[in-house]
Parts: sequence; structure tokens; C-alpha cells
Amino acid sequence: MRLECDGLKYTYPGSEVAVIDNLSFSMTEPGFNAVFGPSGVGKTSLAKLVVKGNRSEGRISTFGIETILYSYNQERLPGWSSTGSHLNKVCPSGREALKEELIEIFKLNPILDARFSQLSMGQQNRMNLIRYLIQDFDLLILDESLANVDEALRETIILAVKALFPEKMFLYISHNLMEVAKFCRDILVLSEPVKQKGSFMVRGKDYNMGYTLDKQAFETGMLEIMDAF
Repeated sequence: MRLECDGLKYTYPGSEVAVIDNLSFSMTEPGFNAVFGPSGVGKTSLAKLVVKGNRSEGRISTFGIETILYSYNQERLPGWSSTGSHLNKVCPSGREALKEELIEIFKLNPILDARFSQLSMGQQNRMNLIRYLIQDFDLLILDESLANVDEALRETIILAVKALFPEKMFLYISHNLMEVAKFCRDILVLSEPVKQKGSFMVRGKDYNMGYTLDKQAFETGMLEIMDAF
């Protein structure tokens, strides 16, 4: 399983400045990988290019990856039925037990009878993420998909997802430096074009349930990422 970009360049229609310019990287094996950087450096643009495959220059290649799904912050669900009913409708046959387990882990049982519009932003994002996790996928992109969820619950969710889907690849996009450095393995760091530091890969700690975290190595990794900014 591998995701590769080689010489990728993308410019928004009507703009003269490329938001992604000569980007090359490789992420291998299942697990949590990340794209990190401030707003405006092309994280979401990269995610959409990976999903849709359209680009102006360069190459995106996938090996052992057939189905790519994209989940993003504040994505909406239909508002005419309860959230629980919607999950039941979109749940593939045979994955009902997984759906129920995720609802429990994500702490959403109390709001299954509510409409999506009645939920908090954190509840909406958690409910939406379950909708993707119960589908068939090889690569799932999480673009700020756990925004507005409190830190302790985010950690519980990330660790559970890593344990439940060890053979899947995830591309985690977040502004949370500590979270990215702690839970992800291969981290693509994108810096602002004006700083001319380009992009580079950093190895994260890839923390999982039952692991002991090397705090010194963890802090060193965060400093390496921060050096881009």
C-alpha cells in the first residue's frame, strides 16, 4: 500500500501563484499519516487532488489503494431524518456491529434520535466520520474531521480507529501539532510559499494503544516540524 506524488503542481483557476508547486513525497504501509501546515499552504487542495485525480502538472500514484474516501470538517448530513436513522440507511450489510461499536466509542448514543442540525459541531463531525468508517475504503482522508471534539475524546477516537482498521491507510489533516506528531507515522510538512522552505517529511511517533511514548523523542519531532515555520 503506497501513496506517491511526484512533481505535483496545482494553481487555482484565475490565479498566477501555485498553491502546490513541485511537491513530491511517498507514504507507505497502512496506518495514520499526516499533512501538516498553516492555513493556505495547500493541505485541502492536496487532499482533493488525491481524491479526484485532476491536476495541472505532476503525478499522483497509488499502489494497493482502490477506494479513497474524503471526510471534512463541517460536512453536513441530510436534515430530514434522525442521525441514527441515517446511519442505519447508509450502513452496508454485515457492518452493523462495527457501526454500533463506533457509536459507543464516539459517545453518540444519547443523540441518535436528534436531527443533524440539532447537534453541536463536535457531535456533527463525529457522526459524519462514522458514516465514512463503516464504508469500504482503502484510504480515508480526514480533513479536520475531529475539529471541535475535546482533546481526551479525540485521543480515544484516534487510538480506537487505529486498532479497528490496522490494514487501512489514513491521511490525517490537522492544525494540531502535538496530535499529528504523537499519533501519525509519516508527516508531510507544508510551509508557507513566502518562507521558501518547501515541503519535507518528518517521522512521527505513531502512538498506539499499549505503547510507551518516548517523551524526549516526541518533543524533538515537534521541534523539527516547528522549524519550518
